[in-house]
Amino acid sequence: MTIYTVQPDDTVDSIAAANGVSSDSIIYINQIPYPYRLAVGQALLLESANPLVSEQRAAYIGGYAYPFISRFVLNETLPYLSYLYVFSYGFTAEGELVPPILDDGFMIEAAAQFTAEPVLTLTPFGADGNFNNNLISAVVNDTEARERLKDNIIAAVQEKGFYGVDIDFEYIKAEDRDAFTDFVRYITEAVHSLGYPVSVALAPKTSAAQRGLLYEGKDYAALGAIADYVLLMTYEWGYKYGPPMAVAPINKVREVLDYAVSVIPPEKIHLGIPNYGYDWTLPYVRGGQGAVTLGSVEAVQLAVENNVEILYDETAMAPYFYYSKDGENHEVWFEDIRSVRAKFNLILEYRLRGAGYWTVMNLFRANWYLLAEYFDVLIP
Repeated sequence: MTIYTVQPDDTVDSIAAANGVSSDSIIYINQIPYPYRLAVGQALLLESANPLVSEQRAAYIGGYAYPFISRFVLNETLPYLSYLYVFSYGFTAEGELVPPILDDGFMIEAAAQFTAEPVLTLTPFGADGNFNNNLISAVVNDTEARERLKDNIIAAVQEKGFYGVDIDFEYIKAEDRDAFTDFVRYITEAVHSLGYPVSVALAPKTSAAQRGLLYEGKDYAALGAIADYVLLMTYEWGYKYGPPMAVAPINKVREVLDYAVSVIPPEKIHLGIPNYGYDWTLPYVRGGQGAVTLGSVEAVQLAVENNVEILYDETAMAPYFYYSKDGENHEVWFEDIRSVRAKFNLILEYRLRGAGYWTVMNLFRANWYLLAEYFDVLIP
């Protein structure tokens, strides 16, 4: 494969002719809808006789998905995954397991057909659907609730056909740090008794002493030692209610990796990769209207429809653009094939175990074609 950046007056046909590939392949790989218009600055993945990397590296690849994922998108994505993280299973303060509202059986069956392993993702969601650190406190500090939750998790893994558990707890209170670590150890021992792995999602810390509700409750070194592998949630610098910026600027991601590999073996680390972007209305006002979430293909079409150029920030290694509509100005940051390639290169540079996508709900076909160029996806 090779990456081509669209220039003024380019068309799909002219790019195909200049690069010796078919127009149909460009349209298919890059999900370009009829009438096949392009945006100046748009990055396209093209077939090429010259590989982008000298040889493939073996890696484990995971992706999070809700049970309302399109079956078409799921089937298109599963061939590139080692793990499918089913999002998500909650729990009560008493330790009762709360399954997703929608049936996830088809996801588990589909994963098995494609030899990807379905994983039960455990989250402390409250009744409002948000992370609830009081719920975390109630369970990790109560012996009976913790045991009941453990038993319910083991039962669900066996009954539903899961092949592991992913513990995704956020906003853990600082005073619950050690209790949470003990909880992870307790659950891991139980899941290991079935012969399955446990992973833990980690907020993107840059030091052990980092302050903040996202960070203080997670002991990188201890959790990295207990879990079979961890996911670094290296995204959301640019977020729905924050100012416009790249979702996963590569310079910030690198800072997290520098700390992570100093306390966790690289061969136990998955790099988090966002599969989305945000559209902010300008001017940004703190506490005001939140940004609109959109997929990579959707973002490009927004630029095409508004006839604007896609720019690329060489520091963040991320694409962005501006447009105006209905009297309002907008700023959009998203992921494209160039920003994904930058993250793949970090996986190689730091010799990480693999990657985890939040989420695989939107199909980004060029990403998967590029991933197949870089990595030999391992089956656990």
